Amino acid sequence: MNYAYLFAAILCEVIATSALKASEGFTRLWPSVVVVVGYALAFYCLSLTLRTIPVGIAYAIWSGIGIVLIAIAGWVFYKQTLDWPAILGIGLILAGVLVVNLFSTTAGHS
Repeated sequence: MNYAYLFAAILCEVIATSALKASEGFTRLWPSVVVVVGYALAFYCLSLTLRTIPVGIAYAIWSGIGIVLIAIAGWVFYKQTLDWPAILGIGLILAGVLVVNLFSTTAGHS
């Protein structure tokens, strides 16, 4: 269940960050509301995961997967392209998240 909370936190953070661009500096009401609610839910869900998952591991997974998903959201919704070095770097971040989850005994899988 803790990983379900972690992935809910990631999803809320990705939605909030995507809405952050749409809020245009908090000058548009509804995207601004999505940002505030999304980040609040993200941090709440993240806090629930920290009951059993070490903070460093939870944050590494949260930020790593979040980076990948935000890059995809930027490409899909805002037509922001990535060059090959950016794609390689994001791939390395994803590889790091996979290594932590698949091989680390610190990850606290339950």
